[in-house]
Amino acid sequence: MKMESPFKADIMKGKVALLTGGGSGIGFEISLQLGKHGASIAIMGRRKSVLDSAVSALHSLGIPAIGLEGDVRKRDDAVKVIESTVKYFGRLDILVNAAAGNFLVPAEDLSPNGFRTVIDIDSVGTFTMCHEALKYLKKGGPGKDSSSGGTIINISATLHYTATWYQIHVSAAKAAVDSITRSLALEWGTDYDIRVNGIAPGPIGDTAGVSKLAPDEILNKERQHMPLFKLGEKWDIAMAAIYLASDAGKYVNGTTMAVDGGLWLSKPRHLPKEAVKQASRAVEKRSRDAPVGIPKSKL
Repeated sequence: MKMESPFKADIMKGKVALLTGGGSGIGFEISLQLGKHGASIAIMGRRKSVLDSAVSALHSLGIPAIGLEGDVRKRDDAVKVIESTVKYFGRLDILVNAAAGNFLVPAEDLSPNGFRTVIDIDSVGTFTMCHEALKYLKKGGPGKDSSSGGTIINISATLHYTATWYQIHVSAAKAAVDSITRSLALEWGTDYDIRVNGIAPGPIGDTAGVSKLAPDEILNKERQHMPLFKLGEKWDIAMAAIYLASDAGKYVNGTTMAVDGGLWLSKPRHLPKEAVKQASRAVEKRSRDAPVGIPKSKL
Protein backbone atom coordinates (compact mmCIF):
# COMPACT_ATOMS: atom_id res chain seq x y z
CA MET A 1 0.00 0.00 0.00
CA LYS A 2 1.41 3.36 -1.01
CA MET A 3 1.53 5.75 1.91
CA GLU A 4 1.52 9.53 1.68
CA SER A 5 4.10 11.32 3.77
CA PRO A 6 2.70 13.47 6.58
CA PHE A 7 5.64 15.86 6.18
CA LYS A 8 6.04 18.81 3.84
CA ALA A 9 7.81 17.85 0.62
CA ASP A 10 10.66 20.30 1.25
CA ILE A 11 11.14 19.72 4.98
CA MET A 12 14.73 18.50 4.41
CA LYS A 13 15.56 21.06 1.72
CA GLY A 14 19.20 22.16 1.71
CA LYS A 15 20.32 19.32 4.00
CA VAL A 16 23.02 16.78 3.17
CA ALA A 17 22.69 13.29 4.62
CA LEU A 18 25.28 10.51 4.76
CA LEU A 19 23.95 7.01 5.38
CA THR A 20 25.97 3.90 6.14
CA GLY A 21 24.16 0.81 4.93
CA GLY A 22 21.94 3.16 2.95
CA GLY A 23 21.99 1.16 -0.28
CA SER A 24 19.49 -1.54 0.64
CA GLY A 25 16.67 -2.46 3.00
CA ILE A 26 15.68 -0.01 5.70
CA GLY A 27 18.76 2.11 5.02
CA PHE A 28 17.76 2.65 1.40
CA GLU A 29 14.20 3.57 2.34
CA ILE A 30 15.56 6.22 4.69
CA SER A 31 17.84 7.46 1.88
CA LEU A 32 14.89 7.55 -0.49
CA GLN A 33 12.54 9.41 1.84
CA LEU A 34 15.15 11.94 2.97
CA GLY A 35 15.85 12.57 -0.71
CA LYS A 36 12.17 12.86 -1.61
CA HIS A 37 11.84 15.49 1.11
CA GLY A 38 14.64 17.65 -0.27
CA ALA A 39 17.93 16.29 1.08
CA SER A 40 21.04 15.44 -0.95
CA ILE A 41 22.16 11.88 -0.27
CA ALA A 42 25.53 10.17 0.15
CA ILE A 43 25.46 6.40 0.64
CA MET A 44 28.37 4.45 2.13
CA GLY A 45 28.68 0.71 1.57
CA ARG A 46 31.05 -2.15 0.82
CA ARG A 47 29.50 -3.41 -2.42
CA LYS A 48 29.81 -1.22 -5.51
CA SER A 49 26.95 -2.97 -7.31
CA VAL A 50 24.55 -2.18 -4.45
CA LEU A 51 25.73 1.43 -4.30
CA ASP A 52 25.38 1.89 -8.06
CA SER A 53 21.86 0.47 -8.06
CA ALA A 54 20.76 2.64 -5.15
CA VAL A 55 22.23 5.83 -6.59
CA SER A 56 20.67 5.10 -9.97
CA ALA A 57 17.25 4.69 -8.33
CA LEU A 58 17.63 8.00 -6.50
CA HIS A 59 18.80 9.80 -9.63
CA SER A 60 15.76 8.51 -11.51
CA LEU A 61 13.64 10.49 -9.05
CA GLY A 62 15.74 13.62 -9.40
CA ILE A 63 17.44 13.19 -6.02
CA PRO A 64 21.07 14.38 -5.84
CA ALA A 65 23.02 11.33 -4.68
CA ILE A 66 26.45 9.72 -4.66
CA GLY A 67 27.69 6.28 -3.64
CA LEU A 68 30.96 5.90 -1.74
CA GLU A 69 32.68 2.59 -1.10
CA GLY A 70 33.89 2.01 2.44
CA ASP A 71 33.82 -0.25 5.48
CA VAL A 72 32.61 1.31 8.74
CA ARG A 73 35.10 -0.82 10.68
CA LYS A 74 38.00 1.02 9.07
CA ARG A 75 38.74 4.53 10.31
CA ASP A 76 40.52 5.49 7.08
CA ASP A 77 37.40 4.55 5.11
CA ALA A 78 35.22 6.60 7.44
CA VAL A 79 37.45 9.65 7.01
CA LYS A 80 37.59 9.24 3.24
CA VAL A 81 33.83 8.85 2.84
CA ILE A 82 32.94 11.77 5.12
CA GLU A 83 35.45 14.09 3.47
CA SER A 84 34.27 13.02 0.00
CA THR A 85 30.68 13.79 0.98
CA VAL A 86 31.58 17.27 2.18
CA LYS A 87 33.78 17.90 -0.85
CA TYR A 88 30.97 16.91 -3.22
CA PHE A 89 28.00 18.58 -1.51
CA GLY A 90 29.78 21.30 0.47
CA ARG A 91 28.49 20.31 3.90
CA LEU A 92 27.17 17.51 6.13
CA ASP A 93 24.02 17.89 8.23
CA ILE A 94 22.74 14.39 8.93
CA LEU A 95 24.54 11.13 9.67
CA VAL A 96 22.50 7.91 9.70
CA ASN A 97 24.32 4.82 10.98
CA ALA A 98 22.39 1.91 9.48
CA ALA A 99 25.19 -0.56 8.66
CA ALA A 100 24.71 -3.77 10.66
CA GLY A 101 25.23 -7.52 10.72
CA ASN A 102 23.03 -10.26 12.17
CA PHE A 103 22.49 -14.02 12.11
CA LEU A 104 20.85 -16.61 14.35
CA VAL A 105 23.16 -18.74 16.48
CA PRO A 106 22.98 -20.32 19.96
CA ALA A 107 25.46 -18.64 22.29
CA GLU A 108 27.54 -21.81 22.79
CA ASP A 109 28.03 -22.11 19.03
CA LEU A 110 29.11 -18.49 18.54
CA SER A 111 32.86 -17.96 18.49
CA PRO A 112 34.50 -14.86 19.99
CA ASN A 113 35.46 -13.90 16.43
CA GLY A 114 31.84 -14.05 15.28
CA PHE A 115 30.77 -12.00 18.30
CA ARG A 116 33.51 -9.45 17.64
CA THR A 117 32.54 -9.10 13.97
CA VAL A 118 29.06 -7.84 14.83
CA ILE A 119 30.35 -5.60 17.63
CA ASP A 120 32.87 -4.09 15.19
CA ILE A 121 30.24 -3.33 12.55
CA ASP A 122 27.36 -2.16 14.73
CA SER A 123 29.02 -0.59 17.77
CA VAL A 124 32.58 0.37 16.83
CA GLY A 125 31.46 1.32 13.32
CA THR A 126 28.76 3.61 14.69
CA PHE A 127 31.17 5.37 17.03
CA THR A 128 33.85 5.65 14.35
CA MET A 129 31.48 7.34 11.91
CA CYS A 130 30.19 9.72 14.60
CA HIS A 131 33.68 10.56 15.76
CA GLU A 132 34.99 11.38 12.30
CA ALA A 133 31.87 13.34 11.31
CA LEU A 134 31.94 15.58 14.39
CA LYS A 135 33.95 18.45 12.93
CA TYR A 136 31.44 18.78 10.07
CA LEU A 137 28.29 18.30 12.15
CA LYS A 138 29.09 20.60 15.05
CA LYS A 139 27.75 24.11 15.34
CA GLY A 140 29.74 26.39 13.08
CA GLY A 141 31.64 23.47 11.54
CA PRO A 142 33.02 23.55 7.96
CA GLY A 143 30.21 24.27 5.52
CA LYS A 144 27.69 25.07 8.27
CA ASP A 145 26.29 28.32 9.52
CA SER A 146 26.85 29.23 13.17
CA SER A 147 23.24 28.88 14.29
CA SER A 148 22.87 25.13 14.70
CA GLY A 149 24.57 21.77 14.73
CA GLY A 150 23.74 18.62 12.82
CA THR A 151 21.84 15.44 13.57
CA ILE A 152 22.88 11.83 14.10
CA ILE A 153 20.48 8.88 13.89
CA ASN A 154 21.67 5.44 14.97
CA ILE A 155 19.64 2.44 13.83
CA SER A 156 19.30 0.11 16.80
CA ALA A 157 16.93 -2.72 17.78
CA THR A 158 14.71 -3.83 20.68
CA LEU A 159 16.49 -7.18 21.17
CA HIS A 160 18.27 -6.14 24.36
CA TYR A 161 15.30 -4.51 26.10
CA THR A 162 14.66 -7.87 27.74
CA ALA A 163 16.58 -10.66 25.97
CA THR A 164 16.26 -12.36 22.59
CA TRP A 165 16.86 -15.98 21.70
CA TYR A 166 20.01 -16.79 19.71
CA GLN A 167 21.12 -13.20 19.14
CA ILE A 168 23.47 -12.48 22.03
CA HIS A 169 25.98 -10.79 19.69
CA VAL A 170 23.48 -8.37 18.17
CA SER A 171 21.78 -7.71 21.51
CA ALA A 172 25.13 -6.71 22.99
CA ALA A 173 26.03 -4.59 19.96
CA LYS A 174 22.73 -2.70 19.94
CA ALA A 175 22.86 -2.13 23.71
CA ALA A 176 26.21 -0.46 23.07
CA VAL A 177 24.72 1.60 20.23
CA ASP A 178 21.97 2.88 22.53
CA SER A 179 24.57 3.82 25.14
CA ILE A 180 26.62 5.63 22.48
CA THR A 181 23.48 7.50 21.45
CA ARG A 182 22.77 8.71 25.00
CA SER A 183 26.37 9.65 25.79
CA LEU A 184 26.90 11.60 22.57
CA ALA A 185 23.53 13.32 22.98
CA LEU A 186 24.62 14.52 26.41
CA GLU A 187 28.12 15.65 25.43
CA TRP A 188 27.61 16.86 21.88
CA GLY A 189 24.16 18.29 22.48
CA THR A 190 25.64 20.49 25.19
CA ASP A 191 28.91 21.39 23.50
CA TYR A 192 28.01 21.48 19.81
CA ASP A 193 24.20 21.62 19.48
CA ILE A 194 24.21 18.19 17.80
CA ARG A 195 21.13 16.07 18.41
CA VAL A 196 21.81 12.32 18.63
CA ASN A 197 18.90 9.87 18.58
CA GLY A 198 18.17 6.30 17.61
CA ILE A 199 15.47 4.22 15.98
CA ALA A 200 14.79 0.63 17.06
CA PRO A 201 12.81 -1.13 14.32
CA GLY A 202 10.72 -4.17 15.02
CA PRO A 203 10.16 -6.85 12.36
CA ILE A 204 9.87 -5.01 9.05
CA GLY A 205 8.40 -6.77 6.04
CA ASP A 206 10.41 -7.27 2.85
CA THR A 207 13.79 -6.89 4.55
CA ALA A 208 16.79 -9.21 4.76
CA GLY A 209 16.47 -9.23 8.54
CA VAL A 210 13.02 -10.78 8.40
CA SER A 211 13.78 -13.24 5.59
CA LYS A 212 16.98 -14.50 7.25
CA LEU A 213 15.89 -14.53 10.87
CA ALA A 214 12.26 -15.60 10.80
CA PRO A 215 10.69 -18.17 8.42
CA ASP A 216 7.17 -17.44 7.17
CA GLU A 217 5.58 -20.00 9.48
CA ILE A 218 7.21 -18.34 12.48
CA LEU A 219 6.10 -14.88 11.39
CA ASN A 220 2.54 -16.06 10.92
CA LYS A 221 2.57 -17.43 14.46
CA GLU A 222 4.22 -14.30 15.88
CA ARG A 223 1.55 -12.07 14.37
CA GLN A 224 -0.83 -13.49 16.97
CA HIS A 225 1.41 -12.03 19.68
CA MET A 226 1.92 -8.64 18.06
CA PRO A 227 -0.13 -5.83 19.60
CA LEU A 228 -0.88 -4.54 16.08
CA PHE A 229 -1.07 -8.03 14.48
CA LYS A 230 1.14 -7.04 11.56
CA LEU A 231 4.67 -6.44 10.37
CA GLY A 232 5.99 -2.92 10.03
CA GLU A 233 7.03 -1.33 6.76
CA LYS A 234 10.33 0.28 5.81
CA TRP A 235 8.32 3.47 5.27
CA ASP A 236 7.50 3.53 9.01
CA ILE A 237 11.18 3.65 9.91
CA ALA A 238 11.92 6.29 7.27
CA MET A 239 9.14 8.53 8.59
CA ALA A 240 10.59 8.23 12.10
CA ALA A 241 13.97 9.25 10.66
CA ILE A 242 12.51 12.32 8.98
CA TYR A 243 10.82 13.33 12.23
CA LEU A 244 14.08 13.02 14.17
CA ALA A 245 16.21 14.73 11.50
CA SER A 246 13.85 17.64 10.87
CA ASP A 247 12.75 20.59 12.96
CA ALA A 248 9.71 18.51 13.94
CA GLY A 249 12.04 16.73 16.37
CA LYS A 250 14.17 19.75 17.29
CA TYR A 251 13.74 19.17 21.05
CA VAL A 252 14.26 15.40 20.93
CA ASN A 253 17.76 14.35 21.98
CA GLY A 254 19.24 11.18 23.45
CA THR A 255 16.25 8.93 22.88
CA THR A 256 15.93 5.70 20.92
CA MET A 257 12.48 5.46 19.39
CA ALA A 258 11.04 1.93 19.29
CA VAL A 259 9.09 1.51 16.06
CA ASP A 260 7.80 -2.04 16.46
CA GLY A 261 4.09 -1.83 17.20
CA GLY A 262 4.84 -2.70 20.83
CA LEU A 263 6.16 -6.17 20.00
CA TRP A 264 9.13 -5.90 22.34
CA LEU A 265 6.74 -6.05 25.26
CA SER A 266 6.20 -9.78 24.66
CA LYS A 267 8.45 -12.21 22.82
CA PRO A 268 7.88 -15.95 23.38
CA ARG A 269 10.40 -18.59 22.38
CA HIS A 270 9.52 -19.61 18.85
CA LEU A 271 12.15 -22.13 17.73
CA PRO A 272 13.80 -25.08 19.42
CA LYS A 273 17.59 -24.91 19.45
CA GLU A 274 18.14 -27.72 16.93
CA ALA A 275 15.80 -26.02 14.46
CA VAL A 276 17.85 -22.82 14.79
CA LYS A 277 21.04 -24.72 14.00
CA GLN A 278 19.45 -26.26 10.91
CA ALA A 279 18.02 -22.92 9.79
CA SER A 280 21.37 -21.21 10.40
CA ARG A 281 23.17 -23.72 8.19
CA ALA A 282 20.57 -23.28 5.45
CA VAL A 283 20.86 -19.47 5.60
CA GLU A 284 24.65 -19.79 5.55
CA LYS A 285 24.49 -21.75 2.33
CA ARG A 286 22.22 -19.16 0.67
CA SER A 287 24.14 -16.16 1.93
CA ARG A 288 27.74 -16.59 0.82
CA ASP A 289 27.54 -13.25 -1.00
CA ALA A 290 25.94 -11.48 1.95
CA PRO A 291 27.67 -8.61 3.87
CA VAL A 292 30.62 -9.30 6.18
CA GLY A 293 28.33 -9.35 9.20
CA ILE A 294 27.39 -12.98 8.41
CA PRO A 295 30.43 -15.13 9.21
CA LYS A 296 31.27 -18.56 7.88
CA SER A 297 29.77 -21.45 9.84
CA LYS A 298 31.69 -22.89 12.76
CA LEU A 299 33.43 -19.53 13.49
